[in-house]
Amino acid sequence: MKNWRLILLFTVIPILVFSQENDSLSIDLPQLTLTKFLVEEEILQAPMSISVLDEHTLLSNNASDVSLIVNQSSGVFMQSGSINTNRISIRGMGARTPYGTNKIRGFYGNIPLTSVDSETTIEDLDLEQISQIEIIKGPMSSIYGAGLGGAIILQPISTKKNGISWQFGTTVGSFELLKNNAHFAWVGEKSSIQYAYSRIQLDGFRENSNYFREGHTLSGNLFQNEKHQLRYLFNQTYLKSYIPSSINQTDFEENPHLAAANWREAKGFEQYHNWMLGLDHSWKLNSNFTLNSAIFGATKDAYEPRPFDILDQSTQSLGGRFSLQGNQFLKLPIQLNIGAEYFYDQYEGETFENLYTSNNGEGSLQGNPLVKTNQDRSFIQFFAHFKIPIFEKWFVQAGLNYNQTQLEFQSGPSSEIRENSKKKYDPIFSPQLSLLYHPNRFQSAYFSYSRGYSFPSIEEILDETGRLNPEIRPEIGDNFELGYKIARPKWQLELAIYQMNVKNLLVSDRVAEDQYVGVNAGETLHQGIEIAGNYRFRLGQNWTFIPRFAASIGRYEFKEFLHNDENFSGNQLTGVPANLVSSGFRLEMPFGFSWTGDYQFVDQFPINDANTVFNESFQLVHSKLNWENEFLDKIFVGLSFGVNNLTNTKYASMVLVNATAFGNALPRYYYPGNPRNFYGQIRLKFSL
Repeated sequence: MKNWRLILLFTVIPILVFSQENDSLSIDLPQLTLTKFLVEEEILQAPMSISVLDEHTLLSNNASDVSLIVNQSSGVFMQSGSINTNRISIRGMGARTPYGTNKIRGFYGNIPLTSVDSETTIEDLDLEQISQIEIIKGPMSSIYGAGLGGAIILQPISTKKNGISWQFGTTVGSFELLKNNAHFAWVGEKSSIQYAYSRIQLDGFRENSNYFREGHTLSGNLFQNEKHQLRYLFNQTYLKSYIPSSINQTDFEENPHLAAANWREAKGFEQYHNWMLGLDHSWKLNSNFTLNSAIFGATKDAYEPRPFDILDQSTQSLGGRFSLQGNQFLKLPIQLNIGAEYFYDQYEGETFENLYTSNNGEGSLQGNPLVKTNQDRSFIQFFAHFKIPIFEKWFVQAGLNYNQTQLEFQSGPSSEIRENSKKKYDPIFSPQLSLLYHPNRFQSAYFSYSRGYSFPSIEEILDETGRLNPEIRPEIGDNFELGYKIARPKWQLELAIYQMNVKNLLVSDRVAEDQYVGVNAGETLHQGIEIAGNYRFRLGQNWTFIPRFAASIGRYEFKEFLHNDENFSGNQLTGVPANLVSSGFRLEMPFGFSWTGDYQFVDQFPINDANTVFNESFQLVHSKLNWENEFLDKIFVGLSFGVNNLTNTKYASMVLVNATAFGNALPRYYYPGNPRNFYGQIRLKFSL
């Protein structure tokens, strides 16, 4: 009951506050807009649930841990075992993935962050080089690929004002956190160039958790005029992060700073170089139509010593997309967005013996080659998106996504000739149909139906012998959603009710310490209610109070789940809490001071399919005091001091679902979260 009192405190009270609008004490909230690939530009006109995290929100904490930001969205749960080990689930989708994020498509500008097999990584991009994050919940977007969990779009930072500017920042904190970043921008009448550098290092709370990342980003516009705009984006990242891995319950309760013994002895780590490049061109054909086209490519070389082997792998990808946007069709006022996308990636990986046990305590040592794997993966998709007025204030939005995915696969001992396997999935048609009621410029209501899909990961497409499993099928889900939005100048509120039925449930079975296989094992049910809102009003001269809240109440269960002669039908879905609350405030004060507070509640949830082991519920509180000021309209100075996990709560920031015990060891379910920790920041900006 104590937890539910806190939920009521952080949801009902803000609603009551929001209902007492007083124009004399209120000031306008900035209007949220969406990326140009959607037909709509305003969030009110989109018949789907979308969380928009603006630049101010992205920098509201230590600008180092993206999970603290993403978890401010209703219906979204990002677990973080470390900065480079994360799992995002949206409305329960993606909760069972062992060590990463899938079933959710990611984009950095127009560059996909998702491989053909649906794995997505967003945590390696610096928060201080991102202007906005949009989270589309559920398979509502035909344009972004109809992923079951939805899509996450990260917009690179850009400077709008003409001239030259420099920006520098430093963050220091607990566990030897040191982060530096720099940003240069030149903006002219027809062109711009922006360069950003970031560097972060951290010893970590746990053993074997040292982290280092360095990145460079170059972006801007070329040849911009009334009809044409060419945008470019380049990003290079180097990362080396040691891996403490998960630990058993005894160590979690008594010595949470420990690393797993075998990872500590092997000094296991992940290291890679990653390059991404994208070009995006917009051509305004006439007053009614714009043609958008983009090409992109990426390459990643990775090396990961693990206790059971050493993995050396590389991935190269390239692709392109185009879309025709218009506000008229057949001389009718129909908004449209039609286009296509092609994506190809090539994966090469080889494992080697890890001889760390005979390396005199020096950690990993590469031995003989074991298994070599090659994959060529590609898809082509076509999409169409229409918004049609049918009556006064009533609109129909219809979309269709067609996807054809195929792969070619070779795997076997490094010393042998490997057999070649091919798999071409059946084409998937994913429709989307919405009815939107827009009575005035302040509110809208909608009902939507959509279908989405998720393809198996690299591990899930293989059987126990390491060969391609011809029987594996993608997950398919049907989603129904009812929503209501208010966007008044003084406050905003959004409510969504949804149900999604997913069949061909993909289950990852751990058959060895270093091997997972996938099977289609049944169906899941995802139901929930989400509510989110914010308000901004003036308490007095130079005093402004801005509360926010986001909450979700869900029901996620196995509708039908028969696996290994066991029946888990009716059990709660593994790895996802049914109830989540995120709430907070920002208090703006005289002389450039501001104070923010954030609260997060995570309900208990099962961490094995039998529902015999649960991760306990927890509550976190974070706070930050900030001062910033501008001098001579040219120089900006900012200072901040913050504390995370103010109450020093002991909790698991990530879990390994269905952890398996090997030998006499206990199952290692838990990634301990950081205890109370502090940070300070300084930011300088100069402009000409």
